[in-house]
Amino acid sequence: MSPGFVFHAAAALAYAVLGLALARRLHGNGSVEQVGRTARLCLLGALVLHGAGLYQAMLGEGQLFIGWALALSAAVWLGLVVFWLESLLVRLDGLQLLLVPAGLLVTALAALFPQGVFVPHADSPWLRTHLLIALAAYGLMTVAALQATLMSLLDRHLHRPQAAPGQQGVVGRVLDAQPPLLVQEQLLFRLIWIGFVVLTLAVGSGSVASLTLTGRVLPFDHKTVFTLLSWLTFGVLLLGRHIHGWRGRVALRWTLTGFGLLILAYTGSRFVLEVILHRG
Repeated sequence: MSPGFVFHAAAALAYAVLGLALARRLHGNGSVEQVGRTARLCLLGALVLHGAGLYQAMLGEGQLFIGWALALSAAVWLGLVVFWLESLLVRLDGLQLLLVPAGLLVTALAALFPQGVFVPHADSPWLRTHLLIALAAYGLMTVAALQATLMSLLDRHLHRPQAAPGQQGVVGRVLDAQPPLLVQEQLLFRLIWIGFVVLTLAVGSGSVASLTLTGRVLPFDHKTVFTLLSWLTFGVLLLGRHIHGWRGRVALRWTLTGFGLLILAYTGSRFVLEVILHRG
């Protein structure tokens, strides 16, 4: 049993316990605001286990090992780290009810599907830099996508008839405790701007790494095509925001589309190869 599996399984258990504790608190008389500090400390513990699992699985043997589930796990972990840091400045307690299940899902997948490949030329500094920047971009866009999902749920909730205070369900109380949509929209575009810059750096560093190792600026494969499509999608979104003032549901659709393309850039192709075709 590999250390990566053990840490990922422990992180999945920690996320599950935290998620159940939050759900139980909200199902009773507790409110989202009352779980902030304690939940952040518990989430930090789960993040430490999650990060240790990623390190052991990807770098534990002195080489760079990566698979579709590990890539997804690393992206969500980085997104959770960004959220945890941002939650120290802005109250985003309700977002934990989306992020904690996401952490549980990806750590469970990483434990159940450990397949992957050792990355050739992992000693190349350009390649290592590119992979680090790319994973950071995935993590930032993961947070943006989750933020967009939350905003969509909140928008639908605000346009529905409000139930009496004592008759609201758990989801209703979570959504009622969220910051105003305008504040969340500003946060969303701040995340997208930062993520777009990092994604641009990922494309640039990937081009240099590819040119150094293969003599080609960019290889024509699934990863390159979907990454460029995602980069173009986010670029159009930011341009539309600047010129036409795009916001609301239009911005949410573009955000989720760009995120979906970014996930397909690596996770989709590796999932097909490793799980469906059973190839490394």
